[in-house]
Amino acid sequence: MIVVAVRWYLRYNLSYRDVEELLVERGIEVDHITVFRWVQRFTPLLADAARFTRHAPGDRWYVDETYVKVNGSWRYVYRAIDQYGQVTDVIVSPRRDAAAARRFFSPALATLKVTPSEVVTGTAAIYPAVLDDLIPSAWHHVEQYANNPMEADHGRLKHRLRGMRGLRNDRTAQVIIARHAFVQNLRRGHHELGLDVPPALRVAAAFTELAMAI
Repeated sequence: MIVVAVRWYLRYNLSYRDVEELLVERGIEVDHITVFRWVQRFTPLLADAARFTRHAPGDRWYVDETYVKVNGSWRYVYRAIDQYGQVTDVIVSPRRDAAAARRFFSPALATLKVTPSEVVTGTAAIYPAVLDDLIPSAWHHVEQYANNPMEADHGRLKHRLRGMRGLRNDRTAQVIIARHAFVQNLRRGHHELGLDVPPALRVAAAFTELAMAI
């Protein structure tokens, strides 16, 4: 039931209190703080268990930053998707600068072991030097409307966060936003999990498989 509660929270536009109420309806009494602790503890374990089932991302990345409020302060969220809609990585940063962009790209390149041939970004001045240094072979593409896929994907994240009644700190924000991307990738079939069931059941089947691994 713990994994089910975590899946509900990550998949649907629910607050911790919403999940608490749904569990009570099923005869399971837990406090919403307990649900919060489950999400913080088990979502990194589930994502780590799924790591080896993830498909390699494509060679065209759309990169942009959006912003969210964390405990009353604005934070920047760097995100990237490939041409197939797979979220490649996310980080939460208190600043929008070259150092933050470097912290975003470096782990993604090392972990995914894929070097994109094209990177589409917004017009922020931080990107050219960072990309020239880290991915000199990639074509850096900046053009009006070229980054529309990333902008649309930001909207899905913002829609999910509206139901959460606030993010407490940077660590909590990083866990939640990264695991939203993880569930999004599961739904889109970017893992070798839950692929033998109808798309509507894919996330539930994937979480059932992952629960056995942790």
